Amino acid sequence: MPIKIDAVLFDLDGTLADTALDLIETLNSLLVKHGFAAKPFDEMRPHVSNGSVAIIEAGFGFGAEHPQFASLKGEFLQLYLDNICHLTTLFPGFEQLLEALEQRSIPWGIVTNKPAYLTEPLMVGLGLTERAACIISGDTTSHAKPHPEPILHACQLAGVAPQQTLYVGDARRDIEAGHRAGTLTLVALFGYLAEDAQPEMWGADGMVKRPSDILRWLDRHAA
Repeated sequence: MPIKIDAVLFDLDGTLADTALDLIETLNSLLVKHGFAAKPFDEMRPHVSNGSVAIIEAGFGFGAEHPQFASLKGEFLQLYLDNICHLTTLFPGFEQLLEALEQRSIPWGIVTNKPAYLTEPLMVGLGLTERAACIISGDTTSHAKPHPEPILHACQLAGVAPQQTLYVGDARRDIEAGHRAGTLTLVALFGYLAEDAQPEMWGADGMVKRPSDILRWLDRHAA
């Protein structure tokens, strides 16, 4: 049975925007500064969607319990903020997808776990702030994904019911958050998935290999 889709929400890193080049360049600059060897891009790419802690842990090989970790994290975040949209772009085909949604009068928005002080300048750099119906960061609400609160808040701001909303992300927490909020969900396979991620086990309503597939999915399933 066709479903009426009133809005489409997207995760940011690894779904809407290809932020990996800027984040991994930031990591490698920090590694070299502290006497470590730079890491290959392909090795680090799957960690990008998991945030700065996961990126630093994968790069330096130690976790938050290490005495240097807090200072490294501070350096990493400041360096990234200083270069937040240097190499970042939308994934190929995403601009056309956003234009198609806008032509159909379907509002779209962002729900990310990235903190607002990084989300907001990134969206400005991409020229998308004024176009988005809502921008929900990891610290906008009391809880971050996989809790449903950020998606429910996004639906409220966009003036749509969760049951008529599609949420697209590249991590298990995205699909879990969508399920808990009551939205339909799609896995962005073009995002930063690890080789052993098994997205087919996440229970999403579908999986897409490229942004244009999202529009095709809407054409097939939406009223």
